[in-house]
Amino acid sequence: MIAPEQVNKIVWNQHHDPFEVLGPHPLEENGKVKSWIVRAYLPQAEKAWVICPGDRKEYPMQSVHHPNFFECKIEVDELANYQLRIRGQGHDRVMYDPYAFRSPVLTDFDLHLFSEGNHHRIYEKMGAHPMEMNGVKGVYFAVWAPNARNVSVIGQFNDWDGRQHQMRKRENGTWELFIPEVKPGTIYKYEVKNWEGHIYEKADPYGFQHEVRPQTASIVADLDSYQWNDEDWMEKRRMTETLKQPISVYEVHLGSWLHRAYEEPARYLRGEGDPVQVAELRPGARFLTYYELAEELIPYVKELGYTHIELLPVAEHPFDGSWGYQVTGYYAPTSRFGSPEDFMYFVDQCHQNGIGVLIDWVPGHFPKDGHGLAFFDGTHLYEYADPRIGEHKEWGTLVFNYARNEVRNFLVANALFWFDKYHIDGMRVDAVASMLYLDYFREEWLPNEYGGREHLAARDFICQVNSVLYSYYPGILSIAEESTDWPMVSWPTYVGGLGFNLKWNMGWMHDMLDYFHMDPWFRQFHQNNVTFSMWYNHSENYMLALSHDEVVHCKSSMLGKMPGDEWQKYANVRALFTYMFCHPGKKTMFMSMEIGQWNEWNVWSDLEWHLLQYDAHQQLKHFFSSLNALYKDQPALYEKDYEESGFEWIDCSDNRHSVVSFIRRSKDDSDWLITVCNFTPQPHSHYRVGVPEPGFYAELFNSDSGEFGGSNMGNLGGKWSEDWSFHNRPYSLDLCLPPLGVLVLKLDREKTLDSVE
Repeated sequence: MIAPEQVNKIVWNQHHDPFEVLGPHPLEENGKVKSWIVRAYLPQAEKAWVICPGDRKEYPMQSVHHPNFFECKIEVDELANYQLRIRGQGHDRVMYDPYAFRSPVLTDFDLHLFSEGNHHRIYEKMGAHPMEMNGVKGVYFAVWAPNARNVSVIGQFNDWDGRQHQMRKRENGTWELFIPEVKPGTIYKYEVKNWEGHIYEKADPYGFQHEVRPQTASIVADLDSYQWNDEDWMEKRRMTETLKQPISVYEVHLGSWLHRAYEEPARYLRGEGDPVQVAELRPGARFLTYYELAEELIPYVKELGYTHIELLPVAEHPFDGSWGYQVTGYYAPTSRFGSPEDFMYFVDQCHQNGIGVLIDWVPGHFPKDGHGLAFFDGTHLYEYADPRIGEHKEWGTLVFNYARNEVRNFLVANALFWFDKYHIDGMRVDAVASMLYLDYFREEWLPNEYGGREHLAARDFICQVNSVLYSYYPGILSIAEESTDWPMVSWPTYVGGLGFNLKWNMGWMHDMLDYFHMDPWFRQFHQNNVTFSMWYNHSENYMLALSHDEVVHCKSSMLGKMPGDEWQKYANVRALFTYMFCHPGKKTMFMSMEIGQWNEWNVWSDLEWHLLQYDAHQQLKHFFSSLNALYKDQPALYEKDYEESGFEWIDCSDNRHSVVSFIRRSKDDSDWLITVCNFTPQPHSHYRVGVPEPGFYAELFNSDSGEFGGSNMGNLGGKWSEDWSFHNRPYSLDLCLPPLGVLVLKLDREKTLDSVE
């Protein structure tokens, strides 16, 4: 009853809609269904039967035009949820026919939104989704590959044979298929065949879980089974004015923060199997699981007093040495440390301990790995075809085609996905400058339609991402690592900005590291390094960051950058970070800086935890705990970071002594702090600083305190002001400035009032 040509298309995997041939087909008489034709292509099958669900009667199938193509006629009015009994290779097995489940999950409206780039939750339809169809449990698969000739789902369940589960193509090039009886935990890929017959085995672009490297397949995962316990945190976040809160971020690479002995059993794995045992880092060592990280990392960060943890990209990546910045699984937390549910548990525990979670997000480029997005359907699908715009030769990566609606939708939905499914609190967008400029590190490049170097499609994409995120999740953070002078990066999109609410202050970082690298005698000639950031501070909402990039690639560790003997190195580090926390802007620092690591960060090994057996390193760790406590306790240090009235120089011109002093104010005008910085090893016993009000100024913080390993030179708890006009202010303080020290003072109004009375 079927033409040989139709059978051959199925056998040779050349049919764009196998449902036209395979599965049940009704036969009508006088407008009523009286019987059914059932067809199945069953490679390696010798015989086959159809089992009807009602009476469990078996109907033998006959080979038609090909030994493995079977057909039979069944005289029944209705035929639903039948099964196939297949005999081959010496045994029988019974299975549901995937081509009996004909109802599409992707609606025409889904496809329309996806085609115009506005399906914000397309991840709920694309990828692999456990579900029940017609009362039968299985997994629905959908993938976008418009230029493929055919696409099949392959995996352990069909011996990786692309002939068995051929997918149906929809109007916009999306392929779909429901496969009954497949369960979460199943390993799968897509077999994509182009029009020349070349076959590509691809991981799922929307896959929620992937195998641990070096394996590259996707894993079916159910993201809706975890029970969250962070309702209070999420509601508080929604109602909070984020930029008026203290934000102190501990940046961490989960794969090199701490390791376990390989023989030690991995604790608290929720997923099936033991992926951590595969994720060996080096002989004798393994990664911590997400559960173990929750046990170890969260209390550590809480002890240090940070408000947020920032994770270097946790999205799946094939090479440990990329630090996570060459992503192949944009919708999957890496399986190196456990399952998606395990990562949910980690985030949940952070929230229950009052710590926010940020992730690094990499929408600027992706690697060329064969199982990834590159040349996905046999054409340049996700990337630009022209290497002058579509490739970063320096990184060996490809650039997303932001002008293509479906590609833009893939990324916009991906940003939303991490907030939706994993409850993260913000993301730092990596390498924004590489996206915004067509000539970024390129000798050959294509100008835009106006002849300029600005990547207009990338700009529009960034604006779309930020607009979508804030429309769904007020109170989150969207942080740009943008290293140029592109205007209004952290301004709202409705006034012409890019829509981020924070931007890393790369200029401040370079100026300060250059300044502190100098011998202190030369600093008097470079006072501008310290003060210049305030000239442009209010042009953006800045975050001050001393990140992983500053302690790798022969740049030395933070201690190693500092001049002088060992004591001066520690004092310089304390002075730098105290100035950083008193300067306007939110804060980010990389792991290892708090323990005074001497060597550069090494992605292949632990932090140098053994250093904490020495007093100097313990004291530095205690310094960071105290600094974070000061920062969170004093609203003047964070409430008006982005208002001009929140900062005021007292004196920024004393380059002869390399001293600066300034006032920080909170939204309560009566609450303010004085910060005085001495960036030389020469103490000053009678240094006068002008202040706006009379009274007793308590010394809240001294980076040279003996408890931090300093010389313990200071002001015995504080100083009374004198009626001596100085720095254009009616009163002044006669201070003792410690060597390479920063003082934070505050008017003690109660003590002052008691003295007057």
